[in-house]
Amino acid sequence: MIGPTLDATALSEAVVHGGTTAAAIAEAFLERIQAQEPDIQAFVSFDARQVLADAEKNNGRGLLAGVPVGIKDIFDTAAYPTQFYSPIYTGHQPSRDAHVVTLLRQAGALIMGKTHTTEFAYMHTGPTRNPHDFARTPGSSSAGSAAGMAAGFFALALGTQTAGSLLKPASYCGLFAFKPSLGLVSLEGVKPLAPSFDTVGWYGRSVRDLHLVARVLIPGFVTPDVERRPLQLGFCRTSRWDQVEPEVARALEQAVDQLRSAGHHVSEVRLPNEFAGVFDDHQLINDCEGARSLAKEFQQHRAQLSPSTLAMFERAAATTWEQESAAKARLANLAPRLNELCQPFDAMLGATCGMVAPMGLESTGPSDFIKFWGAFGWPQVNIPLPRAEAQLPIGLQIIGRFRHDGSLLRAASRIAAGLQGSPQTPTWP
Repeated sequence: MIGPTLDATALSEAVVHGGTTAAAIAEAFLERIQAQEPDIQAFVSFDARQVLADAEKNNGRGLLAGVPVGIKDIFDTAAYPTQFYSPIYTGHQPSRDAHVVTLLRQAGALIMGKTHTTEFAYMHTGPTRNPHDFARTPGSSSAGSAAGMAAGFFALALGTQTAGSLLKPASYCGLFAFKPSLGLVSLEGVKPLAPSFDTVGWYGRSVRDLHLVARVLIPGFVTPDVERRPLQLGFCRTSRWDQVEPEVARALEQAVDQLRSAGHHVSEVRLPNEFAGVFDDHQLINDCEGARSLAKEFQQHRAQLSPSTLAMFERAAATTWEQESAAKARLANLAPRLNELCQPFDAMLGATCGMVAPMGLESTGPSDFIKFWGAFGWPQVNIPLPRAEAQLPIGLQIIGRFRHDGSLLRAASRIAAGLQGSPQTPTWP
């Protein structure tokens, strides 16, 4: 049955082979949106008539033929306003689509609308609610895309990540997510925050969906041949493991046990003490680059900025050029050491978040376990762990070495298959 429970790969194949049409898919998803959007509030801009008109014109060809996609509201779109959840940009209408939005359209995707983000993809949160519990946060700046995915409003969604903005909502909402290596995906037409870390990423219902979008958004994307041997996996807690709540720790330990039972090898990896400063260096660089990226808004519209964004400017103003340069140098010096430590492994494993989705909509919790790896530009995947129906989602983070994105997705596919009972984990060749 065609509907919001199928992954994007299955939907596209059904359209290409004549099993359904883009219009039929759009109608099924629009029905779900009409029923649940008033509670979820995933969209900031949405037009059902536009969606149906686009679906009628869809030619049924391309890797994403007829697949509904949600777009985070920091990507420029010609058909919808792009407002960055800021009153400064109310009604702001770009003249053209961001590069990646154009690639999605060329691949046959249906753009369902723009999803809520935090102010300038930073900290000040929007109205979106977690579909698993309306009283809980859906996560940080890609929240609208994640919540809409979890609610069945679209089959794929674009987000971005600077600290934890893609993987954290994936963990809280129970989604597959992929943040590629820094620099692999074009940021043309995307509002910048911290260019040292800003990366386009996406949500899907399976690892094969993540790979499908990679083929669209990363021209020439290379995936290595399958090696039919047990995976060599490293489990890395980092120095902030004390943030992990017991429920999350138990779920991660059970996942490791399942992977070992599936025949894979999982070894503990302990990082030298020098890596304990990565978290603070990431924050310092994020603040300084964010203040430069939003300098014109700060100078011309300071009264319209949120307290959290103004606090970023205060921290940046108290940071010297030498301090920022030293932080960048420390990360650059640690990068080859981290690569050496992780080289024996097909992928690294760890917590995505140390907690389930917190109560309330204002605080989204720390992103430390995500931004540690993002500080080096490494690719990251979130896989939702098997959970009972009444339990909140928990994510397993899988990390690959820089520009080993294809190998990471291969490993993630096998890891997902090894987690018995993991929801919707179809593999790909």
